[in-house]
Amino acid sequence: MKKVIVLGAGMVGRAIAIDLAQRYDVTAADIDRQALARLPANVITVTIDLSRPDTIRELILDSDLVIGAVPGFLGFQTLKTVIECEKNIVDISFFPEEPFQLDALAQQKGVTAVIDCGVAPGMCNMLLGYHNARMKVESYECLVGGLPVKRSWPYQYKAPFSPIDVIEEYTRPARFVENGRLITREALSDSEYMEFDEIGTLEAFNTDGLRSLLRTMKIPNMREKTLRYPGHIEYIKVLRETGFFSKEPIDMNGTEVSPLDVTTRLLFPKWQLEPDEPEFTVMRVIMQGVEDGQRKEYVYELLDRFDQKTKTSSMARTTGYTCTAVALLVLEGLFTQKGIIPPEYVGAEERCYRAVLDYQKEREIHYRRTERVAE
Repeated sequence: MKKVIVLGAGMVGRAIAIDLAQRYDVTAADIDRQALARLPANVITVTIDLSRPDTIRELILDSDLVIGAVPGFLGFQTLKTVIECEKNIVDISFFPEEPFQLDALAQQKGVTAVIDCGVAPGMCNMLLGYHNARMKVESYECLVGGLPVKRSWPYQYKAPFSPIDVIEEYTRPARFVENGRLITREALSDSEYMEFDEIGTLEAFNTDGLRSLLRTMKIPNMREKTLRYPGHIEYIKVLRETGFFSKEPIDMNGTEVSPLDVTTRLLFPKWQLEPDEPEFTVMRVIMQGVEDGQRKEYVYELLDRFDQKTKTSSMARTTGYTCTAVALLVLEGLFTQKGIIPPEYVGAEERCYRAVLDYQKEREIHYRRTERVAE
């Protein structure tokens, strides 16, 4: 039986490990013993410090595939370590560094390293990659968010993944493409209200979610926006502009303190989902362009909810099962391209695109596709 090592046993890493353990020998590794204790008996658990490359090298020595599910600040170094060990990897750590710095190394080592393999980035990239290979795409927009069903004052939000990565979304400048030009604006800018079936009104704002698409796609208009309940971003802007997200230490009565450290300590308990708290993931991907001489528009819509039967959050399902679907393609030799592989490269292949959608459909994750001849 093929052996898979999952680095990180948080909410999404746990869902990945459980899913892959249905057909592979899976080991999950984390420094958090409580997180590992929540895994079932058919997943081997190892308590290690994943910030230490030497421990990772030893752990993955006889693995067939590695899953990277560590927080973003550990992601790049973890990916580099795995590639140096000549192990294939599917990664969801969404680190801020430029991943293509490792492309030459991955090709030299003969490694397939699929990055950003979640829901967004991830699944939305695959959808674009599929259509970009079959039509001249002129515009692309992705609207996406993970939210609790219950809206609670003041933030009306809880983080379905690493809260420190959420704050990174709120502070990192947002890049998008408009009329062929790369535009950079502050995160949370250009807010607008959008309507979604079964959900109602949400607020969309700029975040830096295009990532690899800025390098791999020559499309004149591309934008990604994050979705929250109306009112949330006003509170976040106040915190950001006051300096609560700053990493620069300030002097507090002779002690150097990072404002971000204090903010995270105060915010995270308020942003933590309760055990088995209902939440949902909503996404809309819109692509317009020319196909077979006609102007076409394709729209993919996702609304996925907390799974009451398995007690698995929607964000863990939609992120994790995208990752496990691609892991299956790599493990079974159905996708073998070497180097740093963004998800759009996977989606460009018809067999892979359909396999990933079918895999998720089996797990009751449904992407509703509509198409029309555009004006």
